[in-house]
Amino acid sequence: MPVRIMQPGHLSLTNGLATTSSVTVPRRLGRVWSRLLSYPTHVTGNPSLQCNSDAESFGEHKDDTIDISKLTEVKQKLKLVGINCDDSCIPGRYAHLLCPKCKGGGRSLERSLSVHIIQDGDFAMWRCFRVDCGWAGRAFAGSNKIRKVMSSRQVAEKSLGLEPLGEKLIAYLGERMISEGTLQRNSVMQRLHDQAIAFPYWHNGVLVGCKYRSMERKFRQEKGTEKWLYGLDDINETAEVIIVEGEIDKLSVEEAGFQNCVSVPSGAPPKVSNRELPPREKDTGYQYLWNCKEHLDKVSRIILGTDADTPGHALAEELARRLGKDRCWRVRWPKKDEFSYFKDANEVLKCLGPGALREVIENAELYQLHVSEEALQCTK
Repeated sequence: MPVRIMQPGHLSLTNGLATTSSVTVPRRLGRVWSRLLSYPTHVTGNPSLQCNSDAESFGEHKDDTIDISKLTEVKQKLKLVGINCDDSCIPGRYAHLLCPKCKGGGRSLERSLSVHIIQDGDFAMWRCFRVDCGWAGRAFAGSNKIRKVMSSRQVAEKSLGLEPLGEKLIAYLGERMISEGTLQRNSVMQRLHDQAIAFPYWHNGVLVGCKYRSMERKFRQEKGTEKWLYGLDDINETAEVIIVEGEIDKLSVEEAGFQNCVSVPSGAPPKVSNRELPPREKDTGYQYLWNCKEHLDKVSRIILGTDADTPGHALAEELARRLGKDRCWRVRWPKKDEFSYFKDANEVLKCLGPGALREVIENAELYQLHVSEEALQCTK
C-alpha cells in the first residue's frame, strides 16, 4: 500500500506562501523509484526559501536564511582566538586565511588556515593544513563557552609510514570481493611496520586521519585527529547518501555500483540512549556528523545500511535521531537461513554477489515503517 510522505528539501509557492510539497511513494523503492529520488530536488519561486537543517538537528528543515546575530557572535568568537574574518568568510563556503598560530610558515605567508562557517551562521570550524601546525577548533553561537578549541595534529602518508598494498592484503581483500580498482580509487594502503590495512580519511582532498585494520580484525585510529565520515569526498555533490558501519562495507557498496557511500569512523553503541539529544558541542560520540554537517544538510535522502545486530540497530536509530527520520531509509539485510540474517554489506557481497547487494540497497524501506514493523514482530 502506498504511503504518503513529505519530501524534504522541496518547496513550492502557493498564493505567495511557501508550502512543502508531498509525493506518494511505494513502501519499498524499486529500481525506477531509486533512480527518480536520486536526483536533487529543486526550489521554485523565491530562492531565499531553500530548506536547511535546524541549528540543533540535521533533519528539521527551515528557511535557509542567515541569522545575522548568530553570525556576528561566531565571528566575534573567531576574533578572540586570533582569526580575523575578511570578505571571503561567507557562510556555506570555505575561506583560506593566514593562520595566527604558525603565521603561514614565516616568510611564505601561506594562507593555510581553512575556515568554514556553516550556512545558517550557527557555528564555525577551522584547521591549519600546514604539517608542522595542524591547529584546529570550533566556535559556537549560543554556547556558554566563549570558545571551544582543540589541538589536532596534521598527518601525511609519509609521516604515518604508509605504503601501497602488498599482494597478501590485496588477496585478502579480494577474498572479500573488493577489487583492486576500488582499493586504488579509495587510496587504501598498508602500514609499513605491521602491514595493517590503512584506510585514509580525506576531506577536500586533504588527508585528515587514518584507521587501521589487521587481518585479525583489530582496529586502531590515528590519535590526535578529528573524526570524519570515511569517504566524505564522495558525497560532495550528491542528493542521496548511503551510510554504513565500516570501511570495508563502504568499499563493498561501491562494488555494487554506488560511490555515494560513507562509513561512520567508530563502532556502534550497545543500545539506544534514553536521554534527549545533547547540544552539538557535547555530542562527542557523534561529532563526526557535526563535522560533516554542511555535506549532510544538502542531502534529501539518507539510506542507513548499518549492521543487522543489536548495536547496528542502535546506531541506525542514533543516526536517524540526528539526521531526521523523515529523510532516512533503512536497508533490510536478506535472510541467511531460517534463523539468521546476513550481517552487513560485505557479507551480502561475498555470499550473494554485487547484483544482490545492489537490489537490497535499492529496496531500502522508509525508516519509520521499518522500525514500526520491527516493533510489531517483537510483540508477536
